[in-house]
Amino acid sequence: MSVLPPVRKDRIISQLPKCFSKQATLHTEDGFNSKVKTACQEQRTGTVGFKISKVIVVGDLAVGKTCLINRFCKDVFDKNYKATIGVDFEMERFEVLGVPFSLQLWDTAGQERFKCIASTYYRGAQAIIIVFDLTDVATLDHTRQWLEDAMKENDPTSVLLFLVGTKKDLISPAQYSLNEQDAIKVAQEMKAEYWAVSALSGENVREFFFRVASVTFEANVLAELEKSSSRRIGDVVKISNNSSNLYATSKKKPPNCCQ
Repeated sequence: MSVLPPVRKDRIISQLPKCFSKQATLHTEDGFNSKVKTACQEQRTGTVGFKISKVIVVGDLAVGKTCLINRFCKDVFDKNYKATIGVDFEMERFEVLGVPFSLQLWDTAGQERFKCIASTYYRGAQAIIIVFDLTDVATLDHTRQWLEDAMKENDPTSVLLFLVGTKKDLISPAQYSLNEQDAIKVAQEMKAEYWAVSALSGENVREFFFRVASVTFEANVLAELEKSSSRRIGDVVKISNNSSNLYATSKKKPPNCCQ
């Protein structure tokens, strides 16, 4: 059995990263949910540490999806990028509150002719990152259609949404201020968390992906705790003269494999 490499020191998350805008955020608290922190401390996170969470990145051609992913995963920026054909993906491993956690970042093509190919990979996403270009208002308008396409393959109640404006370095502060208000409105309509980044300078890129990892991790742990709670309804009743505890959960053999 292959052993995964240790988590890089710069991928360790001990506190919930701050949101970019209080006006459009998925998490209104300043820290992780208390139930999640307790579960991590008591090592009751179930299969979360063994699963790979799928994150799909969608948006128009040339908005900077690949550059965004490459800046975070490889810390590089290539201005002479080649358009993604179909899909590509990167794997990133984190340690959140002491628990290993993996994200699979799926970079999908923005070209119309590859849409059918890319859409086949949308299914099973736990988070969707919808990317637009801050210097091109039309790409923000198109995010609604990208979201609609992605949601055809996913359950809206179980997917976390992030709306990300790229190329922040190419826009003046005055123009950005105007564009930000429009972007926040769209994010609020989508019930998505809004971020503005620059793959060229690296501004907010690391913070953004740490936020995605943290919020997705928390959602996974809460879902696992809910499963554990529902399983207790089927607990086996054992009567023993030597024990005052009449209720005990039957032990299950741990799974031999993970998804």
